[in-house]
Amino acid sequence: QDDPEPLQILEQEEFSISQDEEHKRAHRGNKLFSCKICGKSYSYNCELTVHMIAHTGKKPFTCLTCGKCFSQVGTLNYHTRTHTGEKPFKCLTCGKCFSRSSILTMHVRSHTGEKPFKCETCCKGFSRSSNLTTHMRTHTGEKPFKCKTCGKCFTRSGTLTDHIRTHTGQKPFACELCGQRFSQKTSLNRHLTVHTGKKPFACELCGQRFSQKTNLNRHMRVYTGHKELI
Repeated sequence: QDDPEPLQILEQEEFSISQDEEHKRAHRGNKLFSCKICGKSYSYNCELTVHMIAHTGKKPFTCLTCGKCFSQVGTLNYHTRTHTGEKPFKCLTCGKCFSRSSILTMHVRSHTGEKPFKCETCCKGFSRSSNLTTHMRTHTGEKPFKCKTCGKCFTRSGTLTDHIRTHTGQKPFACELCGQRFSQKTSLNRHLTVHTGKKPFACELCGQRFSQKTNLNRHMRVYTGHKELI
């Protein structure tokens, strides 16, 4: 007997949760609705419904500019803006514009300080559900992102990407002023202070300023006598 289609699997699921409770759990970062095929979880049942279409392999929505196909019309609309440069979602506070409403929503929280996603273990709040998901791994110890070269595991996909460059030697981040290249964007940002002269790290005891935190740590040993970096 053939396995049921992904959408048939979804139709067989029964959800007795009310929309109001579903909304409250979404704000707490709860992801109650899980895909039975890949295990990915969502806060809303409707998000799971859209996700299940991806498992059918169907991509009926085609970009007229480059021919790329998508399983969801919303994803096609987002993609189309990469060609047009359209950013219809504007922040009323600072005027910055975005191509997606979801990105605008997250940006607005940088002004309001809102952190609606709460960790049920330590009560720490986050502005993004993805940040809460990553944070939860500090409690569970989960490290789902594994390096295929050396087997080392990481809690974040971005950290794995940075790590892989230690094997490949790739340095995609280039300084526009001197051409020096770096494997991580944070390393490039530290390097840029050489050109800008900015010294954002200040000693609280004497006021001396430094361009890099490591230099401040080294300076602090004068007062603390520590042999290790703080």
